[in-house]
Amino acid sequence: MRILVTGASGYIGGRLVPALLEAGHEVRCLARDPNKLAYDPWRDHVEVVEGDVLEPDSLGPAIDGCDAAYYLVHSMDGSGSFRQRDRQAAVNFREAAATQLNRIVYLGGLGRGEQLSEHLASRQEVGTVLADGATPVTEIRAAVIIGSGSVSFEMMRYLTEVLPVMVTPKWVRTRCQPIAIRNVIEILVGALSTADEVDHVWEVGGPDQYSYEDMMRIYAEEAGLRRRLIIPVPLLSPQLSRHWIGLVTPLPVGVAKPLVNSLRNEVTVADNSVAESLSSTLIPLRDAVKSALRRSIDFDVATRWSDAAAAPAEAQPTDPEWAGGTLNVDAQRVSSTAPSEDVFWAFSRIGGDVGYYTFNWAWKLRGILDKAVGGVGLRRGRRHPEELRPGEALDFWRVAAVEPGRRLQLWAEMKLPGEAWLEFTAEPKGDGTELHQTAYFLPRGLFGRLYWLVLVPFHLLIFKRMAQEIAKAAENR
Repeated sequence: MRILVTGASGYIGGRLVPALLEAGHEVRCLARDPNKLAYDPWRDHVEVVEGDVLEPDSLGPAIDGCDAAYYLVHSMDGSGSFRQRDRQAAVNFREAAATQLNRIVYLGGLGRGEQLSEHLASRQEVGTVLADGATPVTEIRAAVIIGSGSVSFEMMRYLTEVLPVMVTPKWVRTRCQPIAIRNVIEILVGALSTADEVDHVWEVGGPDQYSYEDMMRIYAEEAGLRRRLIIPVPLLSPQLSRHWIGLVTPLPVGVAKPLVNSLRNEVTVADNSVAESLSSTLIPLRDAVKSALRRSIDFDVATRWSDAAAAPAEAQPTDPEWAGGTLNVDAQRVSSTAPSEDVFWAFSRIGGDVGYYTFNWAWKLRGILDKAVGGVGLRRGRRHPEELRPGEALDFWRVAAVEPGRRLQLWAEMKLPGEAWLEFTAEPKGDGTELHQTAYFLPRGLFGRLYWLVLVPFHLLIFKRMAQEIAKAAENR
C-alpha cells in the first residue's frame, strides 16, 4: 500500500518508516520541515510532503493517493494549551482523511478510569476524535516504551544512574506493563494487515508487569550499578516531582510535567492477545534494557525523543524582517592550515562528551543554571559523537542547519531573554581554511539587552579561544 506517516521525524515515526519500507509499502512522510529528514538513511526511498496537521490546507496534498496513514503526532511541551492543540490537529486530520483513506492507525496512551492525567486523557481523546470520522481507526494504546533514546528509557536511565539513594513519590510503586520499541514497531506494521472496516482499540504491553521501582532496580543491575536504595514517601507532590526529574534527567520541566502526572495511573493491559499475535516474540524488560544500553553505548541510536521535541528555529538571524533590528553579533575569524573537511569535522563534534573545546566548566555551569530555571540543560548530549542531522538536539542547542563539509548552525534552546544562534563555517582559503564562528543574539526587551552587555567580556574570552582550539583540533587531525 501507499502509506502516509505523520510525525516521521519523531521517535516512533523515524523507526516505523524503514520497517514499512522493508514490508514492501510505499511511504510518504508529512513534515513541517522536510530538512529534518534530509540525513535519515531511508530519505531517498520515501516521498516527503511539507505540511502541518494544524494547517488543514496542507493535508489534502499529503493524503491524496494514500491508502492508509499513521497518526503519530502529539504535544510534549506541557504547556496549558497542548490538549486543545492536539484536539484541533486530530479534527483537521480526520476531516482531510474522510473521503480518501481506508484506515488510520494511531498510537495512543494506555490507561483506564475517570482519574486519568490530563496527558493520558488527551492522548485518548485524540483517538476518539479520529474515530468520530468516516475513516476506520485502529488505536493502539501502549504504556512505557523501552528503547534507546525513548523518553521513558532516558528518564529511568538518568534517575537510576545519577541517584544511588532516591527519596521518591508514591508513584514509584504504580504498576505498568513496559513494552520494547521493537515490539511496538512490529505491532504498528502488523495493524495494516489485520484491520477491517470498523474501529479498534487495542491495548498492548510486554510479557510482564512491574512497578517503576522494579524497573529502576532492573536497570541498575543491567548497567552494572550498585543496588539503588529507593525510599517512597507520601509527601512529594507532583509539582515537586517534576522539578526533581527536570533537575537530574535530560527532560525539561515542560516535558516532565505531563509524564509525572501520568505516573500515578496504573497502565497495565487487560487483554494482551494483539501484542502476542502481531509480535514475533514479546521481549522481556531485562532484554529490552540490555538492547537499549548496548545501542546507547555503541552510538547506534536511530531516533531520540528530544529530536522531536521542537522544530528548528523557523526564524534565522539573517531574515529580512529583522533588518535594522537589534541583532548582537560576536564574529571570530581564525585561519587554519587544515583542509575545510577537517575544520568541519572539528566543529561538528562540539558538545556531548567532547565539550566546547575551552572553558568546559563554564559551559557546564551554564547548563546547571539552565536546568535550575526549567531549561533543558546539557544532559541531552548528542545522538552520535560526530554525525549531526537537522532538527536533532545537541545539549541545550538544536541543529538548525547542516551543510556537510562546510557549515553548522545551532539554535539555542536554553532559557534566554531573546533568541540565540551559534554558527560555524569552513571557508577554503589558499592552502588552508578560514573558520568563521559567529554568535547571534536577538534580545527581548531591556533585560535581553542588559544580558548581552553583561556577557560581552566573557564572550570575548570564551568565543575567541574556542575558535582557536577548533582550528588547532582540525590541524591535529
